[in-house]
Amino acid sequence: MNSRLAITLLCAAAVAFACGPRSRTEASLVTGTHAKRHSVLAKGDTSTINGDFAVNVQPHTLRFALNVTNAGKKNVELTFPSGQQYEFAVVDARGREVYRWGASRMFTQSLQNKQLDGGDTLRIDESADLALPHGRYVAVATLRSSNYPVQQRAEFELR
Repeated sequence: MNSRLAITLLCAAAVAFACGPRSRTEASLVTGTHAKRHSVLAKGDTSTINGDFAVNVQPHTLRFALNVTNAGKKNVELTFPSGQQYEFAVVDARGREVYRWGASRMFTQSLQNKQLDGGDTLRIDESADLALPHGRYVAVATLRSSNYPVQQRAEFELR
């Protein structure tokens, strides 16, 4: 019975030690290694991702078109930290956000990957029913990929 108690206590101590807090130096060593590994991969990577964004203004409707092209010959795997792969926003002349496509939507909280072959284009089309006052605006399209982020802007005017 004493050996069972000793084994139980040793196991509990090992778990407590493993789950215990780390000092700042231990935590920075772990993150430093992680960051170096990513920078080495990014340096050797020759893939190029290009973005093209357009806004089509219609009465009370905006149509967004984001095209993301793999300009390289090798396949590229886009990594998304959640189910939201892209975002569209509209900013007025003062820099205030007046619209965000993903604001009223819910997205999964799971990591997602999408392969983009060499020379292929990912086309994203969305529309927004908006009643904005006359003026100048900037639409911002964002590909929310963690390894190949793309952000494009397009100015437009409502008359």
